[in-house]
Amino acid sequence: MPVRRIFLLFAASVLLDAAPTPFAILKPTISDMEDGPGVPPSFTFVPGQFVFLSFEVGGYQVSPERKLHLSYKVDALDPKGVPLMETIANTLDTTLSDEDKNWRPKMRQQMLLPPLAGSGAYKIAIQVTDDLAKAKASQEISLQVRGHDVAPSDTLAIRNFHFYRGEEDRDPLAVAAYKPGDTLFARFDIIGYKFGPHNSVDVDYGISILAPGGRVLFKQEKAAEEKSSSFYPKAYVPGSMNLNIYKDTKPGQYTVVCTARDHTGNQTYEAKETFTVE
Repeated sequence: MPVRRIFLLFAASVLLDAAPTPFAILKPTISDMEDGPGVPPSFTFVPGQFVFLSFEVGGYQVSPERKLHLSYKVDALDPKGVPLMETIANTLDTTLSDEDKNWRPKMRQQMLLPPLAGSGAYKIAIQVTDDLAKAKASQEISLQVRGHDVAPSDTLAIRNFHFYRGEEDRDPLAVAAYKPGDTLFARFDIIGYKFGPHNSVDVDYGISILAPGGRVLFKQEKAAEEKSSSFYPKAYVPGSMNLNIYKDTKPGQYTVVCTARDHTGNQTYEAKETFTVE
């Protein structure tokens, strides 16, 4: 009996060792640099940054001729599930040598986050197919993005109009007050426009400056325009302006009138913001 028990244990061990490894995606990793270490869950990407993805594949089938054939797809999605880019599709068709018995293919891809991406939890979806075994494996990876957020609008609107002391300043002025000889800087966002074919955008804006009594001191009918198309819908159109305040400008409260026009949606929106010359 002891001999038989040992034999049964040995047979069970052989069966376990011979059990096929399930087809699977292994070690999915995202990094902020090529071939870099994986970022921790707390890591935050920013708009316009590259995301580097790598993963391995195990449990694939090998033909009698020592060939393997894998195909895979990668999709990057925003927090609403909208694709950031066209699906990345690729294949791996190769012949293994005897030394490759335990080899795991490693796939690498890089993706660029949209330059105007909003904040939230983004997702990378991976799907791999073993074309010989007709087996599929899929996995999703989440990543956090910290972007510039603009409140949504169903119609054309100007959001986040702020005055700044310097062109590169990140924090707006708490009180929009300038002195004669200063340069005024302002930034704002246009949202709520309609898209044309291929997510095309056709938006422009004009700037006017009004004196304390309402007289027009300056007017530029078309200060800037945005005419473009893209795979991923442009989340908003950033706008900016600067104004040299003459040294002989009289003290008082002045008004900036910003007029945005959406030519695709036939919409117009006017925003008025005041600043003081002391």
